[in-house]
Amino acid sequence: MGERGPDWLAAGRVGRPHGLDGSFHVTRPRAGLLSEGLQVRVGERATEVVRRAGTDERPIVRVALATSREAVQALRGQDLWVPRAAAPPLGDDEWWAGELEGCAVVDGARAVGHVRALVALPSCEALAVERAGGGGELLVPLVRDAVRDVDVAARRIDVDLAFLGEED
Repeated sequence: MGERGPDWLAAGRVGRPHGLDGSFHVTRPRAGLLSEGLQVRVGERATEVVRRAGTDERPIVRVALATSREAVQALRGQDLWVPRAAAPPLGDDEWWAGELEGCAVVDGARAVGHVRALVALPSCEALAVERAGGGGELLVPLVRDAVRDVDVAARRIDVDLAFLGEED
């Protein structure tokens, strides 16, 4: 998903239409960010969520600016943005994906690379890390044994390469 700035959170993307009234499936949804009555942006256009159905994993949404299947098709693939102030509070050791993307990844003093994206795996979420020097991608599960420390303010994540089987 694109980047909008620190005051906005990516909530998903407009997917395929659902029915005839302008409802659509949300792809790449962020659980709990989309609710009825919420002011959002679709791409660069401001609108309001007027319907929310489905589940957190497979939400179905209708926004005020899309009232037909054709209108949804015109919006398909655009990012849905939610004001950070409208988001539910996070618990300890929780972060928004946008806060982690771009962070430097290190193993102690050794540079590993930077976070390209947060990806959902069947059992947990993982950091997709683009290795320094073009060594390909490394998936780091967000579990305590793999991640020693996350310092969002310093934009730094310390991981344990030995636990990941990546030690030289």
